[in-house]
Amino acid sequence: MGKLLRFLVLACVVKVAGAQGLFKGFVPDENGTNLDALKQPQRVAPGTIIKDCPDCPEMVVLPSGSFLMGSPPDPAPDPFSNERQKPAGLPSERPQHRVQVQSFSIGKYEVTQEQWYAFVGNNPSKNKGRTLPLDNASWHEIQQFIVKLNQKTGQKYRLPSEAEWEYAARAGSTSIYPFGDSDNELHVFAWFDAIANKTNPVGLKRPNQFGVFDMLGNVWEWTQDCFHENYSGAPTDGGAWTTGCSGNYRVLRGGAANLNSEHLRSAKRSWMAPDGQTVFGGFRLARDL
Repeated sequence: MGKLLRFLVLACVVKVAGAQGLFKGFVPDENGTNLDALKQPQRVAPGTIIKDCPDCPEMVVLPSGSFLMGSPPDPAPDPFSNERQKPAGLPSERPQHRVQVQSFSIGKYEVTQEQWYAFVGNNPSKNKGRTLPLDNASWHEIQQFIVKLNQKTGQKYRLPSEAEWEYAARAGSTSIYPFGDSDNELHVFAWFDAIANKTNPVGLKRPNQFGVFDMLGNVWEWTQDCFHENYSGAPTDGGAWTTGCSGNYRVLRGGAANLNSEHLRSAKRSWMAPDGQTVFGGFRLARDL
């Protein structure tokens, strides 16, 4: 009987406190439902495919996580070998550093010419085809495309940060390529000079472990970040690095169909002026959840 009485008293206290908003984060309605909780953004499960409109790109939701961004130091020389050690990366890819990335969505494919045309009404690409990745668009032109897409959908599409791009490309891997340190399997995942030398329709190769296609090869992909000569002082929260830039350049990632396997490493970086255009330059989108 004593236990029952204490339970009833406690229940009354909780009900009164909840009604008066004394419990932080508890805003009840007449049925005791926590309205404050209903207002909180609902988490979207990793792997979910989002498509906000018929002409919109498909987006893949990626999980939150951390990863080592960039290339490790070069291996120490072997004092008993005449062979020159292969560098592990380039100075612009160092220092390797850990980055924490919040869940976001990224384009399942590179933006196609058909998708671009639906929002902009033109097609600047040199190698034309509906399902080919858009090429020959500058960073500034892509920002205008994003404005139109956001106006139509009410969402927040954007270019991925350089950190988000590498996180998506690595898909949990720590090796030179998402599938290992050898380029023997590169032809399964990517278009590059040995098998292509021109852009190809998106989605024909095998996706990575996140279910994202063509992260390596086909076209270089613009990111939001401006270029820095190395990662000293780089943010570790996954956001775009847009201050203290090394000149007026924006970063591109992923390599292209006219380049060899060295340029398709997960850590490989390139850069170009934001008004620059190239037949092997395209993009994929990111979207906030």
